[in-house]
Amino acid sequence: MELSGSIALVTGANRGIGREFARQLLDRGAAKVYATARDATKITVPGVEALSLDITDPDAVAAAAEKAGDVTLLVNNAGIANAEKAVTGDLSRMRAEMETNVFGTLSMIRAFAPVLARHGGGAIANVLSAASWFTYPGSSSYAMSKAAEWSLTNGVRMELQEQGTLVTGVHVGMVDTDMSASLDVEKISAADFVKIVLDELESGPVEIVADDLSRRAKASVAEEPSLFVP
Repeated sequence: MELSGSIALVTGANRGIGREFARQLLDRGAAKVYATARDATKITVPGVEALSLDITDPDAVAAAAEKAGDVTLLVNNAGIANAEKAVTGDLSRMRAEMETNVFGTLSMIRAFAPVLARHGGGAIANVLSAASWFTYPGSSSYAMSKAAEWSLTNGVRMELQEQGTLVTGVHVGMVDTDMSASLDVEKISAADFVKIVLDELESGPVEIVADDLSRRAKASVAEEPSLFVP
């Protein structure tokens, strides 16, 4: 994936990781960056084309694909983390995570796959999580959604291979953003995380594991499940 001269669309670009993707893609010579958020007035990156987009709204997704019909790189970053307990948590908040993280991401892929095909295949980068591979007390619903999004990414990759679209799953532990500000845990900065992703993306990997926490999480899948029982 050649980033210089690319035309990218980044979801959830009003803050944190998404804002860094938009900024760094421009720095690397992207010809155009569509930066999207539910409220486009909150997008502050100079030089981007701001679009209002709620990825859970099919009409809004279709309108974005029509407006951004020249995209060669789709960065599916938008997501939410309600972190409900599976047994006793609020089901409506759990469903909202699935609708956003899984079906919202899928909706974007379905809408933009034909756009990418028209431009030689291009690439899709799905921002996943170390939680794709493990859960911890109180985070069950978020881990469920990210595990499903990881499986979705693997399936989409096979389905879009014929049209030449690179589909990359990007895994990271805790990123130092507003979402994690109250947590005293191991974190990577948003700028460092995005730099790692963009550095690796140009070589065409199907998976990027960006930090030590994600590497440990991936390795833990081969361990006994009791490892995660307090």
